[in-house]
Amino acid sequence: MTITLRQICLVAEGLAGRISDFEAVFGLQVCFVDDGVAAFGLENALMPIGTNLLEIVSPTREDTAGGRYLSRRGGDGGYMVITQAGSPAVQDAAKARAEGLGVRIAWQRDNKTGNFLQFHPADTGGAFFELDWDTVNDPTGHWPPADGDGWQDKINRDIIGDLVGVELQGDDPAALADKWSALTGLALETRAGIPTLAFANASLRFVKAADGRGDGLGGLDVTCADPSAAIAAAKDRGLTTAGNQIIICGTRFNLV
Repeated sequence: MTITLRQICLVAEGLAGRISDFEAVFGLQVCFVDDGVAAFGLENALMPIGTNLLEIVSPTREDTAGGRYLSRRGGDGGYMVITQAGSPAVQDAAKARAEGLGVRIAWQRDNKTGNFLQFHPADTGGAFFELDWDTVNDPTGHWPPADGDGWQDKINRDIIGDLVGVELQGDDPAALADKWSALTGLALETRAGIPTLAFANASLRFVKAADGRGDGLGGLDVTCADPSAAIAAAKDRGLTTAGNQIIICGTRFNLV
């Protein structure tokens, strides 16, 4: 069974400023804008971090799921963990486990080339979990949410290289970890005393919520060739930094 991290989605109160932050601090480049998210009252932009995608969405009207999430968590922050199933059977097994766990399906789209499936954040514990598959099944290349191919031309590893870790926080991280393990079918490991799941290309760890924002996607680990340069650029933009950590779009980016 293979589950690969493909995309992280953050939600922001304004799109243009957050794009500028990521361009200035990490050298990221917009590779795709999906007009289809307008149906959800959102606008977006995708930027590659290595062979993963970072998406930012921002509400364009009142009473959207993204807007409610911003309100609940007190501003910009992590929103979705989006993964690729190695086969339709992996997704089918997760759907069966979800039904047994009482985890609702928030959205699903099925077509001739794949199936795209989101589990409800109120049931998963603070963040949308999306598990998709497509017939091309290229975990480092072709990706339908980024319009298939072509986005790779915008990969820039001059400052940061790859997205290697995701941090979910909660009041009860052990229970949160158990739920995600049960849903994904991935066995829990303990790394430095922290419950962790291993995707094919990244780790997913569960920590105590300590920032007053409750359950949710709180942090990301990215490889970085020159942390001091990234931190200096972040300070120039007035962003919060601490050690080798930069907060952008309400999310802790740990430079590793």
